[in-house]
Amino acid sequence: MSALQGVQRSAVATVRRGLSLTPEFRKGLAGTFALAMLATVGKVIVPIAVQQTVDRGLKDAVPDVPFIRDMVLVCAAAVVFTALCGYLMNVRLYKATESSLATLRVRGFRHVHDLSVLTQNSERRGALVSRVTGDVDQISAFMQWGGLMIIVALGQLLVASVVMFFLSWQLALLVWACFLPLMIALPRFQRWLSAAYTRVRERTGDMLAAVSESVVGAAVIRAYGSESRTAERLDTAIDANKAAQARTQRIVATVFPLTEIVAAIALAAIVLLGVRLGVGGGITKGDLIAFLFLITLFVSPMQIATEVLNEAQNAIAGWRRILGVLDTPPDVADPGPQGVELPRGPISVSFEDVGFAYPGGPPVLSEVTVDIPPRSRIAVVGETGSGKTTFAKLLTRLMDPVSGQVTVDGEDLRRVRFSSLRERIVMVPQDGFLFDGTLADNVRFGKPDATDAEIALAMTELGLADWVEGLPAGLDTPVGQRGESLSAGERQLVALARAYLADPDLLLLDEATSAVDPATEVRLARALEGVTRGRTAVSIAHRLSTAEAADEVLVFEHGRIVQRGPHAELVAEPGVYADLHASWISAAHSS
Repeated sequence: MSALQGVQRSAVATVRRGLSLTPEFRKGLAGTFALAMLATVGKVIVPIAVQQTVDRGLKDAVPDVPFIRDMVLVCAAAVVFTALCGYLMNVRLYKATESSLATLRVRGFRHVHDLSVLTQNSERRGALVSRVTGDVDQISAFMQWGGLMIIVALGQLLVASVVMFFLSWQLALLVWACFLPLMIALPRFQRWLSAAYTRVRERTGDMLAAVSESVVGAAVIRAYGSESRTAERLDTAIDANKAAQARTQRIVATVFPLTEIVAAIALAAIVLLGVRLGVGGGITKGDLIAFLFLITLFVSPMQIATEVLNEAQNAIAGWRRILGVLDTPPDVADPGPQGVELPRGPISVSFEDVGFAYPGGPPVLSEVTVDIPPRSRIAVVGETGSGKTTFAKLLTRLMDPVSGQVTVDGEDLRRVRFSSLRERIVMVPQDGFLFDGTLADNVRFGKPDATDAEIALAMTELGLADWVEGLPAGLDTPVGQRGESLSAGERQLVALARAYLADPDLLLLDEATSAVDPATEVRLARALEGVTRGRTAVSIAHRLSTAEAADEVLVFEHGRIVQRGPHAELVAEPGVYADLHASWISAAHSS
């Protein structure tokens, strides 16, 4: 179950909530609506001019040419005026829309980064990206077209109705009598379309997630010859999206002809009743002709109503999904200005009776109590699933404990500002994620204002200068997406250099020396010595050398610390660590 479900709101509540997050759009709405009204008034001038031409310019045997000419000039001026107002209205609406949705998209992306790793992992990456890209694009498409149509349609209906009642209240009532049942039925159609388009957006998110996974995992797919299975998964996701789209369009296809039928009935009724009234002297020829012009202004908004409703429901479904992200509270929140700013210097960490469990799952950590002195080197070992990685995430506050507390220099981590925490504690993850750019760009990620000279010096201090010189373009070597141009070990070297340049007071290494060749392991060992020197270092490792070099080893089993002490003491006594050590020795000899 995704953690980003959000609150199920009505369409009106969703739009109101969405507009409250986009003040740029609401700020210019009054002026845009005024221009829409002026553009609509300009359209009404033409039917009135036609009515005057027929009733006054053509009432005698000899046409009143000067009067007809004046009416033609009035019509031309009205067309130009209407076009100018329409242009200004479009420009204002587009500017307001793009500005407001840019704000919404930025808020969405930033909020995603504020969410905890646990919350992010509850949603597939492709679907999460879809919420702040594709769903916002749907909102943009509606606000720039459907929103414009709603403004114009409301203006046309209002002005056309006023003029209709002025010319003939009987015919005006007839038009309303024809379209009122359809107006009453529209809310029901809206609910159907709302549910249908919500399914469409969900299936689109699933499809993007499946496509994203197949692209990112292309190497694994080829390595295991699972192209056919991957294709089947993609086909299933695409077919589900197609089926949801088809169901939605069937609803639209049912509604749209109803509007056409009602429009045809209204036009026929207007002609019949208008002729009858004309024979009785209740309406002039010019009035009837003008009325037929006006009915097109009335009918046109009704004909596009279903299409606007179509786009509106798609946009509302997208709005619900992006609001689902924005309304998800960060369960690991930055205390902000009220938080503690820790001074730089040697750092100590304490776990005090810490427990943690993932939602709906069994305890992962239980009653973990341990003190990590400043400048100490700690190795964390244990079988897979013993709680090592969870321990690391709590230490770096990627997650918060369910019970107990984690303190840094005596301060509860939950009270420390993120800016201070991220400056003092840096984690080097196992995969050594790199961004698409040069090697220097990725190392500079640890210190954005670092110069190339500072980066080169850092590489030298870590003993990596010879490795950099051996690369095709040195520090300017492109690493590719996710660092795929480098080996796994080389990516870890870059990640260590990045951490070294960031100059933290506590460095956490999550199996950063795993899965490398002997030559790279020598470089990594030398780099690790430089990175950890003079600072507190916690290493989660499956390698014997890391544990042997540590000041103290913490041994985890089933979410608890079952042994702790120097390597020499632990290996000499029976227990979990001695068994792990024997396994390492056996594996080393067999390789």
